[in-house]
Amino acid sequence: MANTKDYAIATLGSHSALQIMKGAKDEGMHAICICQKGKSQPYESYGVADEIIEVDDFNEGFFAIEDQLIAKNAIIVPHGSFVSYIGPQRMKDVRVMHYGDKGILEWESNRTKEREWLLSAGLKMPKIFKSGEEIDKPVIVKFHGAKGGFGYFIAKSPEEFYEKMKQHPEEKDYAIQEYIVGVPIYTHYFYSNLTGEMEVMSFDKRYESNADSIGRIAAKDQIDAGIETSYTITGNIPVVIRESLLPQIFEMGENVVKEAKKLVPKGLYGPFCLEAILDPKLNFYVFEISARIVAGTNPFTNGSPYTWLRYDVPMSTGRRIAREIKTAIECGRLEEILG
Repeated sequence: MANTKDYAIATLGSHSALQIMKGAKDEGMHAICICQKGKSQPYESYGVADEIIEVDDFNEGFFAIEDQLIAKNAIIVPHGSFVSYIGPQRMKDVRVMHYGDKGILEWESNRTKEREWLLSAGLKMPKIFKSGEEIDKPVIVKFHGAKGGFGYFIAKSPEEFYEKMKQHPEEKDYAIQEYIVGVPIYTHYFYSNLTGEMEVMSFDKRYESNADSIGRIAAKDQIDAGIETSYTITGNIPVVIRESLLPQIFEMGENVVKEAKKLVPKGLYGPFCLEAILDPKLNFYVFEISARIVAGTNPFTNGSPYTWLRYDVPMSTGRRIAREIKTAIECGRLEEILG
């Protein structure tokens, strides 16, 4: 049996690194945190990393220390910041061991491919408008990239769309999406390609500034002050959903995984998130998928109500990743979870 002590789990010091590092240590594995210079204090303070490697920047800095990581038998766990800084195209250049199929990140990052994938899985999705002239109902305009909702805006007509776009002259890549009225529900899944089993780990909703605080201001005052709604994500709020919705939640996740196996060699496995709006008739409209761990799992470092049902120890998504890697090493199946 291979020894897990001969391997390490590594990630960039951002996004969900705290729980990834803590999870690695809880599973008895060596934890490496790659930090930008001057930003390592949280990982030192919380004691979650066995080793901290500092770089000038994540983009070029990661590749500069990649040989060090390879020498340590490190396995990279990707998260939103990792994908954002490295980019889906340069992910193909990553030589260090990588948890998850890199190919699926390309489907996640391309809106056309992503929509094709999710629709083929039978999911409901908001309508997409090809141009501002087509707008005939409220829409939300989203700019591409992991910017945490920065700059998103709502428009109700072509005129309003073009007027607001003047504030973003540099943005050429965006989506005009039907605005669905309902409750945002972000489902955190984990699919094991070692056992073929789907797990629902937790749920969250985003706390967005100033969309979630603007309601404290009277509508007249909002108009008089010229306040524009902002959807920049500032935090995450835990959610426990109606138990009767769980069968539908499982089915959605399983269908997405099933379709992913047709797209890339190893498909989608490990953590992923379906980001959806639940309308008043309890229909889920999925507007995005994150094919890796999301920051919405961060409130559950000590586990969620759902993981408590399944595990007898606190099980964050970060720890679940570490346990999967540990199991694969011990069973001689590590190649099956690398991509």
